[in-house]
Amino acid sequence: MSDDAQYCTFRLGSLFFGVEVTKVQEVIRYQEMTPIPLAQRTVSGLINLRGQIVTAIDLRRVLEFEDRPADERPMNVVIRTDEGAVSLLVDRIGDVMHVDSDSFERVPDTVTGVARDLILGAYKLPDTLLLVLDTDRIVGSDDGSH
Repeated sequence: MSDDAQYCTFRLGSLFFGVEVTKVQEVIRYQEMTPIPLAQRTVSGLINLRGQIVTAIDLRRVLEFEDRPADERPMNVVIRTDEGAVSLLVDRIGDVMHVDSDSFERVPDTVTGVARDLILGAYKLPDTLLLVLDTDRIVGSDDGSH
């Protein structure tokens, strides 16, 4: 018998990503950000989430994609970490998806570069791949190594 896994999904460019639902605190529209002087390039700034100060990490920069066009605003996937909430900036929010954990496969060989280290694996869906992000490594990659 297989177990169901649930993922909060979103898009970055043409790619379809997911984060385990249990790690997601909330999903919110664009929030104004306060820049942080001398912060790593991946950190877009700080957002105020009902009095809680949350670091916003741009997944496009973490994964070394081109920057988002200036006229497009990111969405926030706020995740829980050991250090508190962190916002992952994404292009578009998807749905919560239930996937059969038996269909999980290791990282495809076509995934290269920094993304390879930040993706846990993939689920084959009828029309796309759902790439599962390792949120612990993404938040950990914000330690000045980029």
